[in-house]
Amino acid sequence: MSILVDEHSKVLVQGITGREGVVRTKLMTDYGTNVVAGVTPGKGGQEVHGIPVYDSVEEAAEKKGRIDISVIFVPAHLVKNSALEAMDAGVKLLVIVPDRVPIFDVLEIARFARQKQARFVGPNTLGLVSPGKAVLGMIGGRAERAREWFKQGPVGVSSRSGGMTSAISYYLTSAGLGQSTIVHVGGDAVIGLSHPEIMEMFEKDKQTRIVVMFGEIGTSQEERVADLIEQRKFTKPIVAYIGGKAAKSGTRFSHAGAIVEGSRGSYKTKVKRLRDAGVHVVDAVSDIPYKALEIYKLLGEQQ
Repeated sequence: MSILVDEHSKVLVQGITGREGVVRTKLMTDYGTNVVAGVTPGKGGQEVHGIPVYDSVEEAAEKKGRIDISVIFVPAHLVKNSALEAMDAGVKLLVIVPDRVPIFDVLEIARFARQKQARFVGPNTLGLVSPGKAVLGMIGGRAERAREWFKQGPVGVSSRSGGMTSAISYYLTSAGLGQSTIVHVGGDAVIGLSHPEIMEMFEKDKQTRIVVMFGEIGTSQEERVADLIEQRKFTKPIVAYIGGKAAKSGTRFSHAGAIVEGSRGSYKTKVKRLRDAGVHVVDAVSDIPYKALEIYKLLGEQQ
């Protein structure tokens, strides 16, 4: 199994005729993602890598039937209208790649998503991968690399860092541990699906036996994962790494979602909270695959 996307999911690309849209559509289709349509207003009737382009999401849905997922590659100031258009046409999952989306626009997207019972990953996300099934967004860069770096297996990956999302998955593959689904939740302070929501999905996924979480200072995502564990809403082993150990209060670490204010969201607070909940917090990224392999072997012995 996998979460969020598989080889049967019908995917739409908004902004498909733009520079990023063209390049990333090639990645997705070359990998095997079921991209059925693209949308760029005023460009209807064109094709990109053999994918038909329509003027609106509604038109694409009329021609192609139900669309499950939209991957959005439009300028930040156009993201809100693109997201609302997709959800209004019945799309239930959005992958919002652009960064610098105005925070009030994200809040409006979130409100409309609740109203439409839809979900979104990002903004400021590289996307997600279900190895051997589909890539959404830009993880891996090229299909050949994605096939080499990401293999099917028992480890779910949830990360707040784009670069580390790919790196951790590659390290796991090199250690002989494939992945069920790999998710870059996004680097902004306000996002759609965050670590806790991804954990709840991994809890229900039979393929996922263990989870690796790359956390960072700022926000309360990691503390809320600890809450889930204590409430017995998440019961699988987690190996976690928290970035930003040296950051002081007020420091902005890498991106907008990683900023410490006082003790809230600090490195020490997150590490203590997770360890108290039973999470295996490692001190170095390089320790992640070894700890994950150790735990996975123990799970096998317990069966």
